[in-house]
Amino acid sequence: MAILADERSRIVIQGITGREASMVTRHSLDYGTPIVAGVTPGRGGDNVHGVPVYDSLKQACREHELNTAIVYVPPAFAADAALEAMDNGMKLVLIITERIPQMDVVKVLHLARSRGTVVVGPNSVGIISPRHRVKMGAIGGDNVERCFIPGPVGVISRSGGMTAECAWMAKRAGYGVSTCISIGGDPFIGSSPRDLLEMFQKDDETKGVLMFGEPGTAYEEEAADFIEAGGFTKPLIAYVAGLFMEEMPQGTVFGHAASIIQGERGKPSTKIARLRQAGAYVADTFNEIIPLLQKVLG
Repeated sequence: MAILADERSRIVIQGITGREASMVTRHSLDYGTPIVAGVTPGRGGDNVHGVPVYDSLKQACREHELNTAIVYVPPAFAADAALEAMDNGMKLVLIITERIPQMDVVKVLHLARSRGTVVVGPNSVGIISPRHRVKMGAIGGDNVERCFIPGPVGVISRSGGMTAECAWMAKRAGYGVSTCISIGGDPFIGSSPRDLLEMFQKDDETKGVLMFGEPGTAYEEEAADFIEAGGFTKPLIAYVAGLFMEEMPQGTVFGHAASIIQGERGKPSTKIARLRQAGAYVADTFNEIIPLLQKVLG
């Protein structure tokens, strides 16, 4: 098995006729991803690389068995698309769109919690499970095997680009990856590292997890609390970027929308200390991930 996405996924792409979504559809189909339908209002009856397009998700659900939605919809309408996905029974909603108004995101996440829907993102580059040949979003591009090969390492990354870099480090260390998730760099996201560690704990394919953290939020501290409480017992290898931000003048704007340091909250040094206290293996430099993986996984 894998977490979130495997051959049992039945995927619909909302906004499939857009330039990026159309390109991602082709790359994902070439990889073997089960994309079953697409939705773009006013474009019903079209197809994108052989995938039928419908005017609404309700129409698509009449014709296909669907359980997963990918949102490639402009920011002003992305929340409506996510709500439509949940109203039509989607169990997983991956939101690629960035710059969604924060109140819209709060509404989506509140409904998702009440419905038991798993949301990844917004501002995610995607999810990939190489063993199951499922690629959701732009992750991996059109040359997936360059970084993503099957193996026992789960990847959680707040940075979209560093999701691929983490998978590449696992490959260079002599391993591959089970499932890789770009969780998104926004202040409010659907699935935190703590949530995903709970899923990886139950996944037989995953023997350890590599996590890429950044300044801002308390996600890494929450993960440390979860480890200390016994919720995650597999090895966690972590790297937290952005220590240099602690030396920058107060008020400097940098990085993702969630990269906000207020006092001790959000400081990379605080995150590193908490993760180490909880028993995680924290790399001092990104290159140290390779020997740490080899040491921990053997």
